[in-house]
Amino acid sequence: MDIQLKRGLLEMGVLAAIKRKDSYGYQIIKDLRPYVTISESTLYPILRRLETADCLTVYNIEHNGRLRKYYRIMPEGVQRLKKFEEEWKQVMAIYDFIRKEEQEDE
Repeated sequence: MDIQLKRGLLEMGVLAAIKRKDSYGYQIIKDLRPYVTISESTLYPILRRLETADCLTVYNIEHNGRLRKYYRIMPEGVQRLKKFEEEWKQVMAIYDFIRKEEQEDE
């Protein structure tokens, strides 16, 4: 899969996970696990990019004597997800066309 496409899809998955509820790194990985494999070394740069783009905000909560960093989606992140959903309809239309052509060739 094209690396830029995969990166974009992972970003949307992270935003969607956080949109459901504020979350922290390990929980986001667990939430995405049924759909995609993502490591901490992949997740944290995504979270930083989304924070820099004003899609997420960060706050800390003490958990077992340590501070845990939580992420909350911001309006820009919600807008980015909505835009992705609209664009994905076009991607699926192209995919359906490709599949139709392949089935007709068989």
